[in-house]
Amino acid sequence: MVLLSGLKIGESARWRDGRLWLCNWGTQEVLAVGLDGSAEVMAKVPTTIPFSIDWLPDGRLLVVCGPEGRLLRQEPDGSLVDHVDLSGLGGGLNEIVVDNRGFIYVNGGTDFHPDEGAAPGFVAVITTDDEVRQVASQIAFPNGMVVTPDNRTLIVSESFAGTLTAFDIQPDGGLSRRRVWAPVPGDGIVMDAEGAIWTPGWNDDRPVCLRVAEGGQILDTVPLDQAGFACTLGGPDGRTLFMLTADWHMREPFEDNIKRLLTGPETGEVRTAQAPAAHAGRP
Repeated sequence: MVLLSGLKIGESARWRDGRLWLCNWGTQEVLAVGLDGSAEVMAKVPTTIPFSIDWLPDGRLLVVCGPEGRLLRQEPDGSLVDHVDLSGLGGGLNEIVVDNRGFIYVNGGTDFHPDEGAAPGFVAVITTDDEVRQVASQIAFPNGMVVTPDNRTLIVSESFAGTLTAFDIQPDGGLSRRRVWAPVPGDGIVMDAEGAIWTPGWNDDRPVCLRVAEGGQILDTVPLDQAGFACTLGGPDGRTLFMLTADWHMREPFEDNIKRLLTGPETGEVRTAQAPAAHAGRP
């Protein structure tokens, strides 16, 4: 089912306060979408692309501005200010997730044309005292992230490595015991109450949304008409799967796809399906 159409590129799907939130890259907007398909602009972001969003424990919105490497915070009056200085991390930023303690994880260092075997990506943590430090490196294009409900594990999509990679979370926010959670490519991901992860993916060059168990078993497959960029679970019972899609051509260069999506027809959609288990963890 199509809930909303006419997006440039929808990314960073989140469920909050009874609505689906997302970043509409091509319009520099953060939207909240009701179950009736009505959309409200919640923030207009004065940077190149609002890549990803999450919230502080006190409810203030955080927005990752990817190319600029900035993390913005929305104040109660609606204004956007820099949350912390992330210039020391180097490279652009991509995804964000805030755990239940208020530790903020961001990733970045993406390289769309890496040398073979190169993995310049990283994960950084911002503590509740606003300390910023890198806690993981050599990530092959870091993408979506989730924190398990017990705050003990961070899982990150390594898109160019084709894996979902897990880390143990230490009491100070550090990461250890890196391992392959599932040998499955991922993008914007979400965890459910049975410990499975939903991720956009491909099956025989056809776009799908996959439900993956730890170890890599594919539990469910939802066919898509267009490439998926992100997904989340929400709705009244937490079991509605929201999938953000757009017209992406796998055999075209990355830059050509982005240019076409940002300047051409507005092909982005929000699609929904019913899932077997409710949302769990963060985001």
